[in-house]
Amino acid sequence: MKSLSECSAAVSVEPRCAAGATGWSPGDWHSLAERVLAGGRITREEARAVLASGDENLLDVLAAAYRIRRQAFGNTVQLFFLMNAKSGLCPEDCGYCSQSKVSDADIPRYNLLSAPKLLEAARVAAERQSKTFCIVISARGPTEREMDAVCSIVPEIKAKFDLNICACLGLLTPEQASRLAAAGVDKVNHNLNTSARFYPEICSTHTYEDRLSTLSACRSAGLQLCSGGIMGMGETHEDLIDMAEELRDLRVESIPLNFLNAIDGTPLQTTNRLNPRDCLRALAMMRLMNPAAEIRIAGGRELHLGSLQALGLYAANSMFVGDYLTTQGQLPEADYKMIEDLGFVITRGQEAAEPPAACT
Repeated sequence: MKSLSECSAAVSVEPRCAAGATGWSPGDWHSLAERVLAGGRITREEARAVLASGDENLLDVLAAAYRIRRQAFGNTVQLFFLMNAKSGLCPEDCGYCSQSKVSDADIPRYNLLSAPKLLEAARVAAERQSKTFCIVISARGPTEREMDAVCSIVPEIKAKFDLNICACLGLLTPEQASRLAAAGVDKVNHNLNTSARFYPEICSTHTYEDRLSTLSACRSAGLQLCSGGIMGMGETHEDLIDMAEELRDLRVESIPLNFLNAIDGTPLQTTNRLNPRDCLRALAMMRLMNPAAEIRIAGGRELHLGSLQALGLYAANSMFVGDYLTTQGQLPEADYKMIEDLGFVITRGQEAAEPPAACT
């Protein structure tokens, strides 16, 4: 992995381009949206133009992304609830993670929570109008005991609270993926996090190909895929585009886009803050690249989008409600108010839309 200073210096702050520099006018962004709505795909050059667009173009870019979001999902917002079912104690060296073996972050550390505690968390998720309850453990992969516990509690949660279940358990074998599907797990989260090129800079204990293998095993088992990434680790625009294209090629149903929360005690603790407008451009690019996917504004939105959080929902159509794995989130009441002020409504309907015909 890169040293701390290298990662801090390399964080993606690429130059913005004014309309005149890129040759893009407001009508061009809407023509791009029209092509995607008709089943076309955006090119890498067009994705670069989105990420490099000037601030004076930002509302036009978001409006183009919103046209696609609106066709697929209307003005609905899906809520997800994260439960850190096992915290810390991870043997991997992911540089962004407060739970990794290379982190000195002051976080809770505990083994897998008991069934009653997971049921109580699921009750809170349902109470907060969540559609999906996400069970997360910190590990390279689940032990047999952890697999047994998850497969045992999932049917009970679904029966009591009518929640979809997303499991994030680390690297999975085909056999483990099949067990999760048989237990009633709806989808598995396993983020690509970044591009294949940049992945060795953030982790050395497993590979990008290991992550692809887990996603392949889950797809073969009939599970839906939840996979996204983290912006702000030192990647370039090309890395963001690579990741968006890979997710498109994998036909991922659910894409969480996180914005690095540089937690004290992690190797990336001094990484520069992101520009909220760049975060919005990244969400718009992800929507244009993946028109039918559920796209989620994930960790770090409160920190990096700040007062512009609401604008993110013109490209994305879901968000986490409540806290994240080891950091606090915005109060649920503030999220509900933000959604209401936008004229949007919370839904528990389908997560991924049907893609335009030419994109299948």
